[in-house]
Amino acid sequence: MGRDTWLTVVSTAVATVGIIECLRYFYHQQKQQGRQPSLDANQGSRHSEELIQEQLARNYAFLSAEGMSKVREQHIVVVGAGGVGSWTATMLVRSGVSKIRIIDFDQVSLSSLNRHAVATLADVGTSKVECLKQHLLKIAPWCDIDACNQLWSLETSEQLIFGDDFKPTFVVDCIDNIDTKVDLLHYCHENKVPVISSGGAACKSDPTRINIADISKTEEDPLARSVRIKLGKKGITRGIPVVFSAEKPDPRKAKLLPLDEEELAKGDVDQLSALRNFRVRILPVLGTMPGVFGLTIATYILTVISGYPIEPVEGKNRLKIYDSVYQSLSGQEARLGNLDNRVPIALREVPYIIDEVFRGKSPISGFSTRLTLSRWNPDKPLSFQNIVVMTKDEQKTHEERVLKGGERLEDVYSAEVIERVKGRFKDEEYFSQFR
Repeated sequence: MGRDTWLTVVSTAVATVGIIECLRYFYHQQKQQGRQPSLDANQGSRHSEELIQEQLARNYAFLSAEGMSKVREQHIVVVGAGGVGSWTATMLVRSGVSKIRIIDFDQVSLSSLNRHAVATLADVGTSKVECLKQHLLKIAPWCDIDACNQLWSLETSEQLIFGDDFKPTFVVDCIDNIDTKVDLLHYCHENKVPVISSGGAACKSDPTRINIADISKTEEDPLARSVRIKLGKKGITRGIPVVFSAEKPDPRKAKLLPLDEEELAKGDVDQLSALRNFRVRILPVLGTMPGVFGLTIATYILTVISGYPIEPVEGKNRLKIYDSVYQSLSGQEARLGNLDNRVPIALREVPYIIDEVFRGKSPISGFSTRLTLSRWNPDKPLSFQNIVVMTKDEQKTHEERVLKGGERLEDVYSAEVIERVKGRFKDEEYFSQFR
């Protein structure tokens, strides 16, 4: 390490220590004078904008000042303050959102403590929304937190979403009840309020299977499937992002617990179920998974509203189809007469091409099912810069018209598609520096 580098490291460390000591002095002076240091940007000089920005410094460095300005202007409604909702709300507030409304009618229970973001034993028996508010104000006292200890329903929708001149910029659906969930998503869709929905975290244990996708593309999630069917009957088939787990059920893993006679006597079980005969209160939940769901939702919102580039991979975890996709490219080369040419990619590189370069979907149609790989330009050698993800039907047409038929790419595809493919190749060229 050179002399200039050492000087930079030392000066940075000294500056950091100086900032920390100044903060300590500030807090000490406030306590000596019998006051808690306040940072509320909405309440005049009692709250220092400089200190708020210092607390959010890492977010400013990541999202930029312009992006953070958008984050801090958000008015977000979180419906459901359990495992998923509490983590979503907590990270939105920690990240600088200045106005948040949290809606839930439930109380903190002992069994909540395995997954709730902030609740302690002392909070058991108190309302979930008030618990969140009190804890989060200790983290970000400048945040305007509206705790609504109510059940969201169509009858209360207008007041809870728009009441008291609240102008929501985003709604987060963390509801377990299927009908209420459908009503909320339908309400947001009809009122053109951006919304993101959480799938079911119960009985899930693999964080690598977490997906963000349009509701039309959710899989292996009974809750999301039920909601998708009911929304379809209302004419809504797409346009709602959902965080869900594509982890498949396994007889060796946790399963929904059966209801006893006492539970069945409590009423219409199906009103609370994603599947027949189960209640939310008896779902086996690994405490970490609701947190992963909530953090994923918060990350999605923060990046989308700040303008930070994010393009979730659709239909990831295609472990069983990578081999068939690989064989589709090898088969195509054989059909083109290139019997002696080895395919210049390995099976382990197929996920990279599909998920990282092409984001899990065809650049031609945007479909993410029945995928194959295909040579793009017949005049260029097969390489990472000349392989495209297509559906099986698109591959067949591409072979007939371009690879065998000799038609120009410009005569077969629109300028938009060609530019999209070029953009993916440009991405691959950039990614290849780090592979």
